[in-house]
Amino acid sequence: MESGPDVRVERLTRYIFSAPSWPRSLAIIVVLGLIIDIATYRPGTEFFLIGTLGFSVPALLAFLLTVPLVGIFGRHITWNRSALLALACTVLTVILSLSPALVFGRALFPTLYAIALGLALGLRLLVLAAVADYRVSRMALPAFTQSAAAIAVGAWFFTPGFVPYALLLQAVFGMVFVFLIWLIERPLKRAFQISGLNFLNTFIAHLTDGSKNMEDFFREIGEEVYVPQISLFFSRNSGKDVLFTVPNVHPGPMGDVGGGNLPRILHDTFPEETLVAHGCATHDFNLVSESEIEKIARAVEASREGLAYSDTASRPVRVVSGSVSILCQRFGDALLMVSTRSPERTEDLDYSIGMAIMAEGRCAFSEVAFVDAHNCMTSVGSPVLPATRIATEYVAAAREGFRVARDLPTEPFAIGVSHVRVPFTREQGFGSLGVQALVTEVEGVRAAYVLIDGNNVARGVREQLRAVALAHVDEAEIMTTDTHTVNTISGKNPVGYAVPPGEIVPYIEQAVREALADLSGARVGAATASCEGITVFGSQRVSQLASTVNAMLAFIAPLSFMILVLAFLLSVVAYIMLQ
Repeated sequence: MESGPDVRVERLTRYIFSAPSWPRSLAIIVVLGLIIDIATYRPGTEFFLIGTLGFSVPALLAFLLTVPLVGIFGRHITWNRSALLALACTVLTVILSLSPALVFGRALFPTLYAIALGLALGLRLLVLAAVADYRVSRMALPAFTQSAAAIAVGAWFFTPGFVPYALLLQAVFGMVFVFLIWLIERPLKRAFQISGLNFLNTFIAHLTDGSKNMEDFFREIGEEVYVPQISLFFSRNSGKDVLFTVPNVHPGPMGDVGGGNLPRILHDTFPEETLVAHGCATHDFNLVSESEIEKIARAVEASREGLAYSDTASRPVRVVSGSVSILCQRFGDALLMVSTRSPERTEDLDYSIGMAIMAEGRCAFSEVAFVDAHNCMTSVGSPVLPATRIATEYVAAAREGFRVARDLPTEPFAIGVSHVRVPFTREQGFGSLGVQALVTEVEGVRAAYVLIDGNNVARGVREQLRAVALAHVDEAEIMTTDTHTVNTISGKNPVGYAVPPGEIVPYIEQAVREALADLSGARVGAATASCEGITVFGSQRVSQLASTVNAMLAFIAPLSFMILVLAFLLSVVAYIMLQ
């Protein structure tokens, strides 16, 4: 479960970084040129100022021209990235042209300089195709700016034969990198009819300015599903009514893209105080677009028509099987089940596991709202799949819950609800909903269902937060919505990871206290919404994508090396032919 293809792809996010500020990159470019000038200065040398004119000036011109040239085609690259790309190509050119020249003599420098400029063109073309516009023809001119300026400088420093040789190498390296880009694109094109670099463009655009163009890709690979959504509608004698709903789609993949903000949007849709728990769904059930949430909301609203209400509920009871613990409570003839494996890793449950549990529970209850509390993260891992040991523990615990809850007496009940905003940001692991608490009371026995708008909880933190709730009630569970608004690059940003648990405790306690103060007699109606034609990623689609990307990563490095060797060999052949 810890080493699936999707997990290996997620681990690549540690290589993503933010470009440094452009003044810093430019300062390094200027200083590097001056150092080369000082190091190569000799009275009467023909290469005086080669550092500034041959390396720094072309880089500065490329920095200034790349952003507007990319913008001509309606695309965007930041000044920071433009400066970093210019710096990287400058360092590459310095290393490839000056280092061998120091060993083999200055006579070889013009040839090495021309080869380095060809490689710089290829690198700029590849990077710009990845971060700005995947269409190579549009990025050819912005990619050529640094080399073009350097060739112009070389025409002044070197013999007349330098310019045609350098231009020839520009064509050679340009074609080599175009071929490399084609090879990189090929696997995803064949498997999913999508452009990998275009997807990377939109991903970077999402990180930069929050663009949702990634949804177009998801819709291309998506498929329609028909999923049930169990909801408990609480009508109270006083105070605001409450809706506790359990979607069986996944609130991902990242940020506000797709269903990433599903909990918040559903919460804001209904007039009741709405708690959106995490059902049984993996990333295969990510919504391809935010617009799909509207279909779910309409289905939930339709499910309340003709609803029969009950004014009784049972005391809460907890059952355990293996590593799985489930908090169960009857509401009328419906059953609420909140599952966890904490302190063992609690991760997404496959849709089929949840459906099997709910189908079996329907033998004794009209509705079964099964919640994955999603409250213990040890690492980024693959989901719980059917027929695994953990899956059988969930099923066994649910069966025990059905057996115990079926015989529980029901009595009149009261509920209280609260909604506490927190001062923490998405980057700190908290979505915009903050903390919600639903407290139930049956015959003096109180239970608190605390829902945090976040993606999982750091290991051990759930126990600390639950202890705070248990100081005021008899039973409690800490849940998260699994919102992916807190994830833009990595899937690891659980509650308690960036913010110490001690700083979260006051808000958990406030939520429970306010919910207790809000207790009021209530009735409950349970219903299953049939969410039809919801477009999601699709069964096993994430694994297929991840496997394809992993295969690409396996061959890109050796293939790139062989292609570069071929390009250098062609450079040598061109040099010999032009002598």
